[in-house]
Amino acid sequence: MAPINEGLFGVPSTFSSDEAVSAALSTAAIALGISGSNLQEEFQESPFEKPSCSELSHLDLISREVRFLEKFILSKFNMKKLTTKEEMLTNIDPDCQNDFDEIFRKSCEHLSAVFAVEVREVSQDTFNLVSKLKLPNNGRVRPGRGYPKAGFVMNVLGMILLRGNVATEEDIWKFLKLMQVYPGKKHYAFGEPKKLITQDLVRLKYLECRQVPNSEPPCYEFLWGPQAYAETTEMEVLNFLAKINELAPSFFASICEDSLDY
Repeated sequence: MAPINEGLFGVPSTFSSDEAVSAALSTAAIALGISGSNLQEEFQESPFEKPSCSELSHLDLISREVRFLEKFILSKFNMKKLTTKEEMLTNIDPDCQNDFDEIFRKSCEHLSAVFAVEVREVSQDTFNLVSKLKLPNNGRVRPGRGYPKAGFVMNVLGMILLRGNVATEEDIWKFLKLMQVYPGKKHYAFGEPKKLITQDLVRLKYLECRQVPNSEPPCYEFLWGPQAYAETTEMEVLNFLAKINELAPSFFASICEDSLDY
């Protein structure tokens, strides 16, 4: 494999196949985990409160407003409400009003990278989040309120792909723990993840679950389901992982090819 530059979280440039898969999965999980934990910490404070801005540089202030706007848009989505430009401008710091286009663009890019959603204008200056996968309830999966789950699904599909198109349940939980997602523990955005993976995504045919032959006690492994193949491609999933890690998609494509040879 040709040498590759380090990514956002320091992925080494050369690996064996197994090392490459482990490093890539860890990096992708940590990238999403850090993004998610930052938002989670802020949600635990209050969805519409900002930390104080004493002595922040203008760039730091813009970064703060980007995070706040993400939180604001997600909160509106969770409440099944649309977001207007007027609301966003009202909630942006007065010192950043002239930077609104940049703040909005960066917020949209990060929401797309982490949650696999598009911030779409549904009427003049009125926006909604639209899932990039056709999950029920516009990506919430279950009826009622909730946060988008498409980013979670794309990450699970990515780790299956990098494992050679099949991953054991143990592999999946090792990966998800790096994202601070644990079986049986409700996550602020993804709900109860074991139920989401083993029931919802299997029922919706994004995942296929099968027992590992001759395993005792029974162990299970997961593959892409027909709905995943219908709605996305391997390259789109690799692009999603690459974008989180600030790496070229060819990096994950090379790892994927190597893993299939084993």
